[in-house]
Amino acid sequence: MRLTETEVAAIKAATRLTFGPDAIVRLYGSRTIDTRRGGDIDLHVETPDDVDFWRARDVFLERLFARIDTQRVDLIATKRGASPTPIEQIAYRDGVVL
Repeated sequence: MRLTETEVAAIKAATRLTFGPDAIVRLYGSRTIDTRRGGDIDLHVETPDDVDFWRARDVFLERLFARIDTQRVDLIATKRGASPTPIEQIAYRDGVVL
């Protein structure tokens, strides 16, 4: 996994503050492969409740970038128990829970 301890801690804190203590955040995509270089940070958040995603996304990124350098982050969210979209299925299958 190509994230620093500081980045992981910042992601977990921003997730908890934005989506609640029961939210689960997963890293998926190229950053899960140690032999690759670069790439954006692909995150999947599983929430216990419905959320206003676009508002929550902006709040999440603001909280995240207050702790780490600004970089490209792709964020998707799924309500726990909902039918996942194809990209969410990939995140569930290949993602690393942070």
